[in-house]
This record gives sequence, structure tokens and C-alpha cells, in this order.
Amino acid sequence: MEKVDVRGLSCPMPVLKCKKAIDHGAKELLVIGTSQVSKENVIKLAKKEGFKVTLTVDARDEWEMNLLK
Repeated sequence: MEKVDVRGLSCPMPVLKCKKAIDHGAKELLVIGTSQVSKENVIKLAKKEGFKVTLTVDARDEWEMNLLK
């Protein structure tokens, strides 16, 4: 599983980092972030790319999600 840490980054950087990992062949990602807008945009990207999205942590200041293809 590849880990993509996007904490403290604002869009479009989280989406671009996830897209780069996907384009390099990642089939499973753990994405960690803090921005709620970024969370929504990463979910949109993942679904568009055919990944199943599972939020594992969704706290006030941080979220984690698993992306699995």
C-alpha cells in the first residue's frame, strides 16, 4: 500500500499527488489529509479512476481514506 500524505495542502495539490501515484500504477493508497474540500475532491478522483473509497478516520482536523482498485 502506498501512503500519500496531503496534510496541510490545499487543492489542487492533494488531487495531483494522488493522480501521480495512480498514474504510476498504485492499486491501493492510504491518503491522509486535513482539508475537507481536498477530501471531497480526492474521493471524486478515486471514483472516476475506478477505486473503491473507504474512510477510515474522519475527525475534525484530519481524515484518512483507503483507495482500492
